[in-house]
Amino acid sequence: MRNIKLTIEYDGSRYQGWTRLGKNESSNTISNKILEVIRKMTGEDVELFCGARTEVGVHAYAQVANFKTLSNIPEMDIQHYLNRYLPMDIAITSVEEVPERFHAQLNAKSKIYIYRMTVSDVPSVFDRRHTYHCFRRPDEAAMKQAAILLTGKHDFKNFSTVKQNKSTEKEIYEIDIYGDMEEMQITIHANDFLHNMQRLIIGTLIDIGLGKRRKEDIEGIFAGTEDPGEPCDPKGLYLQEVRYE
Repeated sequence: MRNIKLTIEYDGSRYQGWTRLGKNESSNTISNKILEVIRKMTGEDVELFCGARTEVGVHAYAQVANFKTLSNIPEMDIQHYLNRYLPMDIAITSVEEVPERFHAQLNAKSKIYIYRMTVSDVPSVFDRRHTYHCFRRPDEAAMKQAAILLTGKHDFKNFSTVKQNKSTEKEIYEIDIYGDMEEMQITIHANDFLHNMQRLIIGTLIDIGLGKRRKEDIEGIFAGTEDPGEPCDPKGLYLQEVRYE
């Protein structure tokens, strides 16, 4: 049995996230499109595990996934076959045979998301599907001050729409906010993320940058006395990297 690791780039605009289960189950997902082609290629029904379950409309520069197969198809041929039959908005950038114990989800040590937000006077007609346009430039310094309060280990249940009873304590290693005259970017590096955690944090930081909230509201959200901001528009959010070390 071979264990195959995929690195995947995708435009999530027209998909219901990486996977969609439960009452909102959908076959129009990134994972399902890949599984359909793997099934066609190998004749096997395999399980596909991912490093981070991206949500509806979210993109990825480097998602990581793995599956096990009895097929002896060479890695390069697997990559060529997948890219030939997958939709053009999903691309396999690398294929690697890895040790049997590698598991894309369970072995992931941390994840990095990046949010792209255009701040120029005129929104780009070409970038409109892949960046969020803010018609007023947020205060970068105020956002950075608020970001300091979010870093470290915290219970992020109030920055999430999670409904499970599992631990909601996560650790954010770094939030980086930077930009130029045309685009501002927010990068969040954490050991893991709860459902919608990235979007609620970014939405709250943008509100603070626009003067709608104060940085002190972060403590109130943690305490449950304040609500977070609205989730940011997913079209500007990208999974940048899944780290395994």
